[in-house]
Order: sequence, then structure tokens, then C-alpha cells
Amino acid sequence: MAVDTSATTRFGALPNGAMLSDNAAQPNQSKYTGALAAMMALHFMIGFLTCLNDILVPHLKSVFDLNYTQAALIQFTFFTAYFAMSIPAGKVIAGLGYKRAIVVGLGTSAVGALLFYPASLILAYPVFLAALFTLASGFTVLQVAVNPYAAVLGKPETASSRLTLTQAFNSLGTFIAPRVGGLFILSATVLTASQLVSMTEAERLAHRLAEAASVQTPYIVFAGVLCVLAAVIALLRLPVIASVEEKGAGSLREAWSVRRVRLGALGIFAYVGAEVAIGSFLISFITQPSIAGISEQSAAVFVSYYWGGAMVGRFIGSVLLRRTPPGVLLAAYAALAAMLVATAILSSGSLAMWALIAVGFCNSIMFPNIFTLGIDGVGKLTGYASSIITMAIVGGAVVPLVQGALADAFGLQRAFVLPIFCYVYIVYFALKGWKHE
Repeated sequence: MAVDTSATTRFGALPNGAMLSDNAAQPNQSKYTGALAAMMALHFMIGFLTCLNDILVPHLKSVFDLNYTQAALIQFTFFTAYFAMSIPAGKVIAGLGYKRAIVVGLGTSAVGALLFYPASLILAYPVFLAALFTLASGFTVLQVAVNPYAAVLGKPETASSRLTLTQAFNSLGTFIAPRVGGLFILSATVLTASQLVSMTEAERLAHRLAEAASVQTPYIVFAGVLCVLAAVIALLRLPVIASVEEKGAGSLREAWSVRRVRLGALGIFAYVGAEVAIGSFLISFITQPSIAGISEQSAAVFVSYYWGGAMVGRFIGSVLLRRTPPGVLLAAYAALAAMLVATAILSSGSLAMWALIAVGFCNSIMFPNIFTLGIDGVGKLTGYASSIITMAIVGGAVVPLVQGALADAFGLQRAFVLPIFCYVYIVYFALKGWKHE
């Protein structure tokens, strides 16, 4: 990994040696209020725009007449950017510093949002995917910088609680996004197969263009918001994270050799994969006649409850984690998530629907706890460990794609068995996998 070590640890530093350089040696929580607020705003936008993919999956599936596997390419493309761009993101941070890198990341994401406009005009699915990749590439820079940065803005012993709190605003974005997306993006009339057959080729094309055009205004607005946020961050005076180790210490290979880092990366892979897979297919699941049999636009409201559960769970979790060991709470939440998904598979109607929606609450504390347990005590290797774990967000690309293939082969409801395996692994990591050798 060709990244300057001092810069990497500077922006990836977490508890167990991390410190802030802001003319003060001791942490002062009130001093970091503005910086934490900025991190919360960034998490909100990342959550909001990431969750809109759950609306794009059924929307573009209808526009381009895709099967489940093809529609899952939306999430595959988006989350592949985290794997492909994590190391380049580290180079950007090393060269520019975290503040300028965040501005660059927001600008890159704004470009990705703007690309939705030409994609809808020429009705090209590959261009939509390119727009999503660009959007996620900017988010990758933000994730590599923001997560470890938020964790060090205070006392080391409350790092997990603090990161959970900041990520609650990520969940606030995911709670609002399905409602906004359902209102504006899924507002176009969905025609039945018989209606489409009765239309001429020109009429079908006009209808598809009208459906695709529903993304234009929302994503132009989002691009503007990202640019405004970039300007605000550029003007803020934020504390600087100082290097925790001597220059040139550690390496990517050395970080990879730490067992809990590897297992933590796999935990993030499993968590993000399961969460995104459930969110991606939740609308399709709810609209099935055996579940709720409602329209996609109506189902989008229930998706907001799924992500809203994660928001509530994170606010509650930030308090519980001050009294409960992170591994214990993580294991309990993951075990409950597995049982709820199993219930959704084996039942029908409202029980199946609400069981799957309730998994959102269980997902709430998983990312910050897996992240902090995975890098616990690695000291000088924290920066490299953070990069490795961030790359594992690619689980959001792989697991939904595999679940889409399972849905095509065995039916959508049965395909949800895949997230169960993900949650079972997280239980193992929480109870045993993260512990020091």
C-alpha cells in the first residue's frame, strides 16, 4: 500500500494511542462539538444517498425490465467502489489532509449525482451504474476519513459509543430517504405486462423515458446539497489528528497479519452485505401477494421503518454501550437478527413483513462495534487496519448479488437465508473472533 504511513495513521488513528493536535493534550468533549456535528452531517448524507439505492433497485428494474440478478448490479456497482477506491482514498487523504480530502470526496459524489441526468436522458443502464460508482467513490473517501476521525474526538473508552451516536445520523438519513425516494422516484405509473404488450414500441419507449426522468430533479438537488456541504466543511476550523506512531511504522501486510483485523473485515463484509441485501429486496418482498400485496410506492414507506429502526437502535445503543461490553451487545443483536430473518422466511403476511423490518433495529450497533473491536489495540497499525476494514464494505456489493441469483433460482423469500449466515458469523466474531491472541 503506497501511502505515507504518518499520514495514514494520522487520519486512521483511533483509541489506544490516538490523539488530537489542537493546542491541548487532554480530550475536551465540548471542544469537539463542532467537529462532531460536521461528522454527523456527513454521516446523514452518506446514509441518505446510500439508502436511495433501495428505491433505485425496483425502479430501474421496472424501467429496464431487469431480473433480480441484473437489478442487484446497482448495489454491486455502488459497494464495489469501496473495495476499489479505499487505497486511492488513503492516498488522497495522505496528500491533502482529512479536511481537504472530505471536500474532494463531497465534490466527487456531487459529480456522480449529476450523472443521473444524462443517464436518464439516453436511457442507458450502464451510465446509471457509472453514476453510482462515482457517487460511491466520493463516499469512500469520506468513510476512510470520517469514521476513525469521529472515534477519536473524545475519551478512548467511549469511542464505540461515540461512533454509534454519529452513525445514528447516518440512520436518520436512511429513515428519510425511502419516503423521499418513494414520493419522487417511484411516483411514475407502473404498467402491467398486458398493458405494455398492448402498447406500440414508441409508446413503450416514451413510458420508459418518463419513468427514468423521475430521478432527474432529486439527484440534481442532491448534487447541490453536497456542494453546499463541501463549502461548509472547507470553511470550518476542525481539529487535526496527530500521528500516533513514528513515521514509517507498520505496513498493510503487518495489519493484515493481525487475526482480529481480518476477522473484523469479514464481519463488516457480512454486516453490510446482509443489511444492504435486506434493504434492496424489501420492497419486492413486501409487494408479494403472500406478504402484503401493496404497491411499490406504498412499500417504500415500510422500508423507511427498516432504516428508522437502525436509527432508534443507534441512539439507544450509544447509551447501552456505556454500560455493556460491546462484544456482548453485538452478539445479542446479531442473534436476534438471525431469528427475525428466519421468521420472515418461514411465515407470511404481516408477521413476515414486520419480522424483516425489525431486523433494521438489530443492525443498528453492528458497524461501529465491529469496526472498533476489529482495530482494538493495534496501535501503530490502526491506519492500515482501518483501510482493510473499510474495503470490506464491498460486502454490500457481493451479498445482494448472490441473493439476487438465489431469488431467481429458488424464489425471493427463500433467498433471505443468506443474511442468516451473515448474522451467525457476526455472533461468532462478537463472542470470540475479536479477542486478542
